[in-house]
Amino acid sequence: MKISDGFDARRLRPKENRNWRARLALTLAILLTLAGVVILLTGASSLIGHPAALGDLNANPTAAVLVLVAGLLVSWLGIALWRRNRRRLRQPSGLNMAPHLMKKRD
Repeated sequence: MKISDGFDARRLRPKENRNWRARLALTLAILLTLAGVVILLTGASSLIGHPAALGDLNANPTAAVLVLVAGLLVSWLGIALWRRNRRRLRQPSGLNMAPHLMKKRD
């Protein structure tokens, strides 16, 4: 079979990951998870003990529970975003061919 002049085999190879947006989103997801853990620990320390540095959380246990729940939600959101971005970065990349050029399977 004759190879045409316009054929370039390098186009069929997968490209390297240069996806900075995905890496930035991964970093932000990790920071969101860490912030959620810090908020969670703040709420838990306010419920367990009475540290003077927390201000209004000492007087109001309902606010401490709300901070604890908010910390759980933020950390859960950060972990979910982190897992989704990590899965997207590690996806196997196959050949960059159009589907209509593949073999037809009956």
